[in-house]
Amino acid sequence: MKTFEMKTVIHFGDNALERLEHIPYKRVLVITDPFVVQSRMVDLITAPLARGGIEYQVFCDVVPDAPVDKIAVGVKKFLEYQPEAIVAVGGGSAIDSSKAIREFAMNINNYGKVGLIAIPTTSGTGSEVTSFAVVNDTEAKVKYPLVSDSLTADEAILDAELVKSVPPAITADTGMDVFTHALESYVSTDHNEFSSALSEKAIEICGVFLLRAYLDGNDMHARQKMHVASCLAGLAFNAAGLGITHSMAHQLGAMFHIPHGRANAMLLPHIVEFNSDINKHSKSQKEYLPSVKRYSNISHILGLSNYNKVMSVRSLVNWIQFMQKEMNIPLTIQEIGTITPDAYFAAIDKMADAALADACTATNPRVPSKEDIIKIYTKLWSF
Repeated sequence: MKTFEMKTVIHFGDNALERLEHIPYKRVLVITDPFVVQSRMVDLITAPLARGGIEYQVFCDVVPDAPVDKIAVGVKKFLEYQPEAIVAVGGGSAIDSSKAIREFAMNINNYGKVGLIAIPTTSGTGSEVTSFAVVNDTEAKVKYPLVSDSLTADEAILDAELVKSVPPAITADTGMDVFTHALESYVSTDHNEFSSALSEKAIEICGVFLLRAYLDGNDMHARQKMHVASCLAGLAFNAAGLGITHSMAHQLGAMFHIPHGRANAMLLPHIVEFNSDINKHSKSQKEYLPSVKRYSNISHILGLSNYNKVMSVRSLVNWIQFMQKEMNIPLTIQEIGTITPDAYFAAIDKMADAALADACTATNPRVPSKEDIIKIYTKLWSF
């Protein structure tokens, strides 16, 4: 038996932030990052709370990659303030930090229910609807994915007003994160009809609107569409899981601070080739791996012309690399320019071990060996 469940109530469209006036809580802790406060974007959150007569405090000591020491500071703030709910505002790091803060604080004090309302300010992680959170042990240079139904937000508010000022580079990185979530969940070993439908729609939206949002940040129609696509992809991978693109990207982020969506985009063409096992002898194969048909379906959704399954997979790889080039995402680690070959190759063995142990690896459509992971990391250095 399989089960598909959506625990999060989603508010979206024009003026979605007005929902904050009517939330069923009287005392909330707003958790966000310093930029949201300094840019006064936080006013878009606090104004409706004030209109609704809801007491609030703002905690903004959130930094990228949700390090455990900062989460501990947030837990202390939570225990001091004792809110009825958390309103998480920001990108994946702010929302993941909020999930972890609530989880750890409730375990310390055996609280009753504390609500969580997630409001993303980037169109990328889908964290507002998932039971996942990624926390970072900065000393060990390891990212740990947390997975628990209790991490899922009660409500998500999708308002494109919060993403219109996102710069092009971050629009590109987060947009490719959306695409990777949708594609990996689509070929995951745990995919089902419900998750597949969500993946397909997210991919269709990315194909039409991602480049538009990148080229013109004021294109609010494209912005709103990508915001919804991010949520759809989050729902898809929450149900179906992900794959080794994410497992390997987590390590690149932990070791070299490569933004998560960018690391996904750089790895994705290599993972599609690995998962489909397409090579120069592929045309003579009588049977292909199951993922080949699913990658072919995605090629058709993106409107790519192709003659057979092999060409379909190659077209998909080419499309991903085309998007990278159009949006100035490096294709190789060498292109980044800040990582030395010695440092990178010295880290590969440790990254490969950690990637194999990563929770996302279990649902990858093709079981990788350590040698496979090392080979992909090696190819990623340069062409």
